[in-house]
Amino acid sequence: MKNLQYVLLVFLVLFSSKEILAQKDSIAAQRKARKFLRQGNDLYKKQKFTDASVAYRKALGKNANYDKASYNMGNALYQSKNYKEAIPQYELTAETAKDKFTRAEAFHNIGNAMMESKNYQGAVDAYKNSLRNNPNDDETRYNLAVAKKLLDKQNKDNKNDKNKDNKDNKDKDRKDKDDKNKDKNKDKDGKDKDKDKKDDKDGDKDQNKDKDKKQDPKNNKDDKNKKKPKPQQGKMTPQQIKQLLESLNNEEKKTQKKMNARKAKGKKVKQEKDW
Repeated sequence: MKNLQYVLLVFLVLFSSKEILAQKDSIAAQRKARKFLRQGNDLYKKQKFTDASVAYRKALGKNANYDKASYNMGNALYQSKNYKEAIPQYELTAETAKDKFTRAEAFHNIGNAMMESKNYQGAVDAYKNSLRNNPNDDETRYNLAVAKKLLDKQNKDNKNDKNKDNKDNKDKDRKDKDDKNKDKNKDKDGKDKDKDKKDDKDGDKDQNKDKDKKQDPKNNKDDKNKKKPKPQQGKMTPQQIKQLLESLNNEEKKTQKKMNARKAKGKKVKQEKDW
């Protein structure tokens, strides 16, 4: 009996010692986590975001559920433009945070990181979650409206691109089909077609030769001279010349007489003034 009591007493002492040591280790780890958090905050204020994220990571190494460290690390990664890496840190804060306002801020920052990554659907969902925890946040509501607008535009552009790709594929298939039919006909009738083309070419050559011959100015001149001899100018006798001159003089006198009559008819009469 006494031996049993002794064993129980030893067990309790050992268990208590381990529990005490574990508590001490936990307290020490929390202290170190807070120390790394403060270091990260100092570096963050100096805009040394990469170094700050390293300090926050060390803090999380000492306390994985340290929501302040995860949230601040997300901010440091966000400022370093490591948006995809920042999102898991904000998600961890949203899961571990005990108050709604902290969760709302975490979801808001998730939305911002999603926007920077052009994941507009994810941004819309994150902003909605933020408003569920803090419905009075006008900034989140504004960001939600912007995210919805960008999402609609993205969906519209993707739809247009899809329709364009389908059209291009149809045009390509049609062209391939036409080329295939051409190749098929060529393989079937290629020899005869080549022969016909050659005969047509020779025939065209002969026709062009005859055409060139007809269009040659020298040949045309010779043919014209043969068919239509150029008439020679006839010679007039002295008697014919005299009659022609007399006829011309008579015509000129008649014309002059007519002109004088027209001028006299159209001439204005001067009227003497009665003073």
